[in-house]
Amino acid sequence: MKKLIFLITTLFLFSSCGKQEERLKARIDSLEQKIVNNYKPGFGEFMSNIQVHHAKLWFAGLNQNWELADFEVQEIKETLEAIKKHQQERKESQMVVMINPVLDSIDMSIKKKDVKLFTAGFNSLTNTCNNCHRLVNYGFNDVKIPDSPPFSNQIFKKENK
Repeated sequence: MKKLIFLITTLFLFSSCGKQEERLKARIDSLEQKIVNNYKPGFGEFMSNIQVHHAKLWFAGLNQNWELADFEVQEIKETLEAIKKHQQERKESQMVVMINPVLDSIDMSIKKKDVKLFTAGFNSLTNTCNNCHRLVNYGFNDVKIPDSPPFSNQIFKKENK
């Protein structure tokens, strides 16, 4: 009798483990589907983000606000990394690496606090953006050095306090 009870208990445990495994697998599949369908910024949203930081970088460097300029360069780099991560299937994503040497040049000008070097680097950055746009058939999206700050609620000239 003890053997029979043991056998029935063992069979019951094995059968319930299989059902639990199925429920867990269904839950994992459901969660994976939610991740796949989760919001993913479009390529244009990333580019708009870069455009804002491009403009802010210009006014920060022009006003020798090197701390802000460094921040803006880092923001551009972060956005480029996000493009490579979230938009890797697009041809344009493989092209964004062409901007890295120019960003390194701007980094150097910021570290040296050299406005002339910064201006040359920024011109190169703008030209590199336009070259990339042309290479991926978005030449109609022509970027230029901004004429006015993108936001009226930010101070780009560093105040001595």
